[in-house]
Amino acid sequence: MSVSPWTQLFSFTGALLILAGYAGSQFGWLNARSYTYNIVNAIGSAILGVIALRPFQLGFVVLEFTWAGISLYGLVSARSQRQEA
Repeated sequence: MSVSPWTQLFSFTGALLILAGYAGSQFGWLNARSYTYNIVNAIGSAILGVIALRPFQLGFVVLEFTWAGISLYGLVSARSQRQEA
């Protein structure tokens, strides 16, 4: 099975976004409750989730879309906390 260069580029970008957020959190550059952390995680996991739809890979679809949903929840939570402050 051949994977197009565009799919490879998008999947690499998605992985880099997730890893950048994770590394930023681990090294203390990003707060895990910040907008930036949750945005890079949501975008990166959504990209990888879409790519996992074809060919369909159930484990990766569940993982990536759950990850994106949790990140979106974190964005909403961070926004409501800022509005309360």
